[in-house]
Amino acid sequence: MNIFRRPDYKSDATAFLEQLKKDKPQLDAEQSKGRALLWDKEVDRDAGEGFLDAKVAQKPYVYQTSNK
Repeated sequence: MNIFRRPDYKSDATAFLEQLKKDKPQLDAEQSKGRALLWDKEVDRDAGEGFLDAKVAQKPYVYQTSNK
């Protein structure tokens, strides 16, 4: 054992999260479920290319009306 070793530091935020996970063990599963709902999506690259091809060029001054 080293006499110069400090005790392990644990911040208040870390202690809070550890206590929260201990009180609610289903929290990790709920978090993964929410992430899958919003972020984990299959990307359709062909549709993305189609959206880029269908984009209309913007006029240099968008507020100018056309007098044709």
